[in-house]
Amino acid sequence: MDTKVLRRQKIRYRIRHKISGTGEKPRLSVFRSNTEIYVQIIDDASGKTLVSASSQDKDLKAQKVTKLEKSKLVGAAIARKASDLGISKVVFDRSGYLYHGRVKALADGAREGGLQF
Repeated sequence: MDTKVLRRQKIRYRIRHKISGTGEKPRLSVFRSNTEIYVQIIDDASGKTLVSASSQDKDLKAQKVTKLEKSKLVGAAIARKASDLGISKVVFDRSGYLYHGRVKALADGAREGGLQF
């Protein structure tokens, strides 16, 4: 396996050991591929994904913007969907990615949308 992938995996396990989502404060989990970004709000107590959003969603895919701007739009979309379910506070799980670039843009978009973490 690639050393970069192994390094991220170790960081991811270390983060997940410390944080977990509950019913009242679920976990906002990020996955970033080379071209897309996916985010889920997860209740670890029941093991269920409450809401998800990605750059593959129809309304976001239609827009021709950079990956960074698309990440911010995904953050705003997850915040909008979460507020519809009455979720306002979450625990941010960066999944081993550096809090920089697209991950930071997603977090900023979610904060502007009204999520607190």
